[in-house]
Amino acid sequence: MRPDQGQSGTDVKRGRPYSAGVQAAALAGFLVASLLVAGLGGLASAANVNGWYATADKAPWTPPNGVFGPVWAVLYTAMAVAAWLVWRKRSTGTRRAMTAYAVQLVLNLAWTPAFFALYPLLGTTALWLGLAIIITLIGAVAVTVMYFGPISRAAGLLLLPYVSWLVFAASLNWWAAAHN
Repeated sequence: MRPDQGQSGTDVKRGRPYSAGVQAAALAGFLVASLLVAGLGGLASAANVNGWYATADKAPWTPPNGVFGPVWAVLYTAMAVAAWLVWRKRSTGTRRAMTAYAVQLVLNLAWTPAFFALYPLLGTTALWLGLAIIITLIGAVAVTVMYFGPISRAAGLLLLPYVSWLVFAASLNWWAAAHN
């Protein structure tokens, strides 16, 4: 390995491992960022899940509402750990990978208000907007996986359930847009 590529948990500029405290703080930062996105999404959906969405025509394969929270908690945690694993490497491509991660996180944050909160204002248009966002999000996460994988195989693998869930969620979004 070349010195400029870094090693797991290595400070490339100083050539020594990051301290446990720095690594723990970074992991906490990634977890907080995921928690923030989850929390803001929860605010955008809270009033509407029991509002218009409760009576909306949903896909026959829609799971009970109680499934979504735990699944997203696991996915947001996996996303944060994956980003942390890539951050620790500080190898060639880390900056590009972290930029892709940030883009997908912003798109993730955009979907919930578009789908849930805009529906009372825009009707079905909001659901189609949500579909466009989630399809773009799937692409952004796929790019993130492609950037994460060569840096940290574990990080790339940690994002695969997220991609799968997004494809499933997009099918639910499509049904809602086509039938409401």
